[in-house]
Amino acid sequence: MKLFQKLIAAPAIISMASGLAVNAAEINSTDLGNYSNSNNLVSLGDFKSDTLFPGDWAYDSLKDLTNSPRFNGNSVTRLEAAAELNNLIAGGEGLMNGAAIDRLSDELGSELAIMKGRVDGLEARINGIEAGSFTETTTFGGVAEFLVGASSNGGTDSDEAVMFNYHYSFDLNTSFTGDDKLNVEISSGNQNAKADSDTGRRVVEVLDFGEPAGDGLRIEDINYTFPVGEWKLSFGESMDASKNWPNACAVNNIVDALADCGAANSVDLSGDISFSAGRSFGDGWDVGLGISANDGETAKGMFTKEGADYYGAALGYSSDNYAVTLAYSDKESTSYWGATAAYTPDGFPTISGGVEFGNPEASSNDTTQYTLGISSDLGEGELSASFGTKDAYTDSQTELFAYDVSYSYPINDAMTITPFVYVVEQTGDDDTGIGVMTSFKF
Repeated sequence: MKLFQKLIAAPAIISMASGLAVNAAEINSTDLGNYSNSNNLVSLGDFKSDTLFPGDWAYDSLKDLTNSPRFNGNSVTRLEAAAELNNLIAGGEGLMNGAAIDRLSDELGSELAIMKGRVDGLEARINGIEAGSFTETTTFGGVAEFLVGASSNGGTDSDEAVMFNYHYSFDLNTSFTGDDKLNVEISSGNQNAKADSDTGRRVVEVLDFGEPAGDGLRIEDINYTFPVGEWKLSFGESMDASKNWPNACAVNNIVDALADCGAANSVDLSGDISFSAGRSFGDGWDVGLGISANDGETAKGMFTKEGADYYGAALGYSSDNYAVTLAYSDKESTSYWGATAAYTPDGFPTISGGVEFGNPEASSNDTTQYTLGISSDLGEGELSASFGTKDAYTDSQTELFAYDVSYSYPINDAMTITPFVYVVEQTGDDDTGIGVMTSFKF
C-alpha cells in the first residue's frame, strides 16, 4: 500500500480498533463474520489514486511494454494509462506478455470499461447519423450561383435594368456496379422561363446562366449511364442526346448565342427523352451517337410522325495540343452540319472556333453561324474573350454579332468570381451589359 493510502486509512483503522476494544463484549464472532462478508464493507483497495506515478508497478509495466512517449517520467492519469493498454491489446503486441496484460487489465478494469462505454456510445451516434444519410455509393455535389448585372439598350432610362439572379443546383450520383452511374440533378432559380416584356430587358435573356426555374425547385435532369463493352450508354429525361459525344470547343462564353463555339444545334444536340452512346477507338479518336424525342406529355407521343424527334452523330480527334469535332444532326425540319476545333500552341493562349450550317427542309435559304474565341491563364485566373454571330443568318440577311470578355478568378477551391462585359448587336440599338457572377461549389 502506498504511503498516501496508508495515511488516509490509518485514522479509520484506529477508530475501528477503539470501538472494538470498548464494545468487545457486545460483539460475537458470528456477527463479525457476517459483517466482513457484507457488501457494505469498504476495502482499503478502494482508496486508489486517479494518477499513476513513476515507480508504480502499473506505470513501469506499461512503460516497458509500450515504449510510449507518454511514460516519460511524468505522471499519467489512469484513463490515459488505460488508453495505452487498450492500444496495446488492440495491436496484438500484448500476446507475448499475457500475464502482465491480465494483471494490468485487472488493475485498470474500471477505466477500460469507461472507455468501452464511450466508444459504444459514439458508435451508436454514428450509426444513427448514417441511418439518415446516403448510401456509401451515393455522392452529393452542387453549385450555387449569383449574378448581378446591368444592361442597357440605347441608353434610355426605360431600357436600362439592374438585375439580381440566382441559380442553385445539386447532383446525386449513385453507382450500383462500380462502373455505372445514376445521376439526378435538382435545381432552382429566379430566372423565368420566358422574359417578361413589361419589366424591360433582362440581363439573363442573353447570358448563358443556369436554367429557368421561376423560383421553383424541380428535377432538371435524371439519367442513367452504364458500359456495354467498349461503349458508354446513357438514357434519361431532360438529358442532352450528345451527353457522350466529343466536343473540341474550349472557350468560356458569357453570351448564350456563343455557346459551343456557335455549333450548339449539331455538336451539342439537346433533347428531352434521350439516348446517347459514345466510345473511344484509341489514338485520339472518339465517336458519339444520339437520339431524342419529346417527353410524351402531349398527344403527339414519342418517336411518332407528329412528335419532335432529334437524331445526330459526332466524330472527334484530339492530340496533345489540338482537337477537332465534326457533327451532324437532324432536328425535325432542319438538318445541321457543324465543326468545332481548339488549338493550343506552345507558350500561346488556346484558340477555339466553330461553324454550323443549317439546311431547312421548307426553304432554300441555308443558314450559317460561327464563333471564334481565345482563353489564357492570367495570374491565378483565366481570361476569355469570344465573338461570333448572335444567331444563324441567311445570305440575304445582315450579320449581327455578339462579343464578350470575362475573367474567372478562383477565390479558393470552392468559390469563383467572374466579372464580365458583353455587347450584342441589334437591328436598332445594341444591347450592352456588365456584371459579376459568383459561384460556390460544394
